[in-house]
Amino acid sequence: MQSMTVEERIRELREKINEHNWRYHVLDAPVITDAEFDRLLEELKQLETENPELVTPDSPTQRVGGQPAAGFTPVVHRVPMLSLDNAFGVDDLRDFVRRVRNLAPGASMEFVVELKVDGLAVSLQYEEGLFIRGATRGDGEVGEDITHNLRTVKAVPLRLRRPVTLEVRGEVFMPRSSFLQLNQEREEQGLPLFANPRNAAAGSLRQLDPRVAAERNLDMYTYALGYAPDFKETTHFGALQKLRELGFKVNPQIVLLTEIEEVVSYCESWRGRRYDLPYDIDGLVIKINDLALQQQLGTTAKSPRWAIAYKFPAEQAVTRVEGITVQVGRIGTLTPLAELAPVKLAGTVVKRASLHNEDILREKDVRIGDHVVIQKAGDIIPEVVEVVFSRRTGAETPFEMPSACPACGSEVTRLPGEAALRCLNFACPAQVLERIVHFASRGAMDIEGMGPATVAQLLQAGLLADAADIYNLEDKREALLGLERWAEKSVDNLLLAIEKSKGQPLWRLLYGLGIRFVGARTARLLADHFQSIDNLMAASPEELEAVPEVGPKIARSISEFFALDSSRQLISKLRAAGVNLALQKETAAQGPLEGKIFVITGTLPTYSRDEASRLIEEAGGRVAGSVSKNTDYVLAGEKAGSKLEKAKQLGITVITEDDLKQLLNL
Repeated sequence: MQSMTVEERIRELREKINEHNWRYHVLDAPVITDAEFDRLLEELKQLETENPELVTPDSPTQRVGGQPAAGFTPVVHRVPMLSLDNAFGVDDLRDFVRRVRNLAPGASMEFVVELKVDGLAVSLQYEEGLFIRGATRGDGEVGEDITHNLRTVKAVPLRLRRPVTLEVRGEVFMPRSSFLQLNQEREEQGLPLFANPRNAAAGSLRQLDPRVAAERNLDMYTYALGYAPDFKETTHFGALQKLRELGFKVNPQIVLLTEIEEVVSYCESWRGRRYDLPYDIDGLVIKINDLALQQQLGTTAKSPRWAIAYKFPAEQAVTRVEGITVQVGRIGTLTPLAELAPVKLAGTVVKRASLHNEDILREKDVRIGDHVVIQKAGDIIPEVVEVVFSRRTGAETPFEMPSACPACGSEVTRLPGEAALRCLNFACPAQVLERIVHFASRGAMDIEGMGPATVAQLLQAGLLADAADIYNLEDKREALLGLERWAEKSVDNLLLAIEKSKGQPLWRLLYGLGIRFVGARTARLLADHFQSIDNLMAASPEELEAVPEVGPKIARSISEFFALDSSRQLISKLRAAGVNLALQKETAAQGPLEGKIFVITGTLPTYSRDEASRLIEEAGGRVAGSVSKNTDYVLAGEKAGSKLEKAKQLGITVITEDDLKQLLNL
C-alpha cells in the first residue's frame, strides 16, 4: 500500500483526535489511554510545526496558545440571549405553568428540566461545521468576541461531526477542584482571590491572552439552539440530542417530564444533591419542550414566557464563635480562624471558618462568644459573613493577633503593603510541615500518600526535616514499618509514588519548592525559559524580569529564595536523590546515556556528586537515589557503602569516574 503524504497523515490525525475528544468530553467513554492520546497530539504538533502552511483554524493544536488579543470586539447576536424570570419556590413554579396554560389553553405540555450551571453564558457560531466565533451574552443583544479564549475550552468543538451552519448557547464553568487550585496559586502570588467559581470562569474568559484561559481547566455544557434555520427538530429535548450527536457536550442530568408535580419533585430533590456535583449549580431551568409552542408563547421585553429558572435559596447559617485560633502557613502567614459551634451548611458540618487576616478580623469586629452568619464562598470555603450584633451581650471577648508565632515563638511582623502578619523564621515547624505537604501535593510533585497527616507523623518520627528528605525514605523502609498504621503494602505504595515523582517535569518541581508568588503558571514560564534549575538559580533579577509575566516582585522573591543556604542545600539533596532538575526535551534522546539509570555512591576523585549528576542528566540519563533491578550503572567512589554491596548482589555494572568519562566521550 502506498505510504501517506504529510497532508493525508495530518488529516487522519485530526480526525482521530477529534473523535477521541468527542468520546472523552461528550460521551464520557474514552477508548484509548491519555498517553496514547498525547502521542497522537504530539505527532500532529510536530507535523504542523514542520509544515506551517497546513495548519488550519479547526486543528486540535489551535486550542492553546496564540497571541494576546488587542481587545474585545462587539458581536451582535442573531437571536437575542434573553435572561430568565426566576421562581424562588414551588408556588412560583406552579404559577408559571398556570400562566402558560392561560396563554395556550388546551395545548399538550411537556417540560424539559435542566441543571442551572453557575457559569458564564456564551454563544457559539458555526459555518459549515467550522467554529468561527464565540461571544459573551453581554446585554442580550450585543456581546463581546472571546473566540480566542473559547478555543481553549476542550468541550467546545472546533469542527462539528457534520457540516451544518448554526448558532448554539452554552454555559462555560470552572469545576470546583480547579477553582480551589487557582485561588491557592493566586494567594501564593499575592493576588486577590476569586469569590466563587463563576467569577473565576468569567475572569478567565475575559483575558486578552488565551494562554491564561488555557491554564484554567474550563468546561462547558451546551443547553440551547440559537440561530439554526436548517434544524428540523420540533422539540427542545430532541434538539439537545441532535447537538450531542454533532459533538457538543450536553448535561446528562437533563430530564423530560409531563406533570408539574414531577417537575416540583425533581427540582426539590437537587437542593441537597447539588453538593455531590463537581461544579456549582444555583438552581434548575424549566422549559416548554415543544418548539412551536415556544414560538406561540413568545417573549416579554427581557424574558421568554416559555421558560423559568428555579433558584435555590442562599444557604447561610448562624452559629456561635467558641474561640479564635491562628494557623501558620508555609510562607509564614498567620491566618485567624473562627472555631465554631458545629453547624450543617451546604451539605457538610462546618466547625471553623477563615477570618483571612488582621484587617478583616477588625473590620467585621468578630469576638469570641459572638453569634455570626456563615456561608460557603462558592459553596466551598466557609467564611464569616457578619456578626449578629443584636445578639451580643457584652460578655464577648475581643481577640488580638499574637506578637509571636504560635508555632515557634519567633517575633511576627507585617511587611509593607501586606495585610497579613508573618513569621519570618524559615525553620518554623508549622512552615516546614506546610512546605513539605505543598511539595508532595497533587499540583506539584504529586506523591500519593504524602498528605498532611502522614507528613506530620514522619516529622514527629524524625524521618523528615525538609522536602528532599522524602527521597531518603527509600533507605528507611524498616523505620516506616515501625510506625503506627503502616504495613508492607502502604509502605510499598508510598515508596513507589516517591520513585515515580523523580521524573516529574521541571515546572512541577519549581512550583513544589513553594517560592513566594510563583504559582503553577509562573513555574511553567520559568521552566520553559531557563530550561534547568541551575540556569534559574544563576539568573539575575534583570534576567528573571525578561520572562513574560514576571515582574520585579516575583523576580526579587525568586532571587531571595535561591540566595538562601537552605534553598541551595535543598536543591543539592534533590539532585543527589535523582530528582529531575531540567526541562525534558526530545533532543535529549540523542545523548549517549539516553534511558540509562545511574546510582552514585561514595566520593569521586574529581567530580562532586552534583557535577556528576548534571553530566549524566545532560547526556539523557537519570540519577536515582537507590539501587534496584532497574539500575543500569552504579558510579562508585571512595568509601562506597551499602549501595555498592547491593549492586554486586544484583549483578549491576559498577563503574568509576574514568568509566563515566568514557561513556560520555570526554
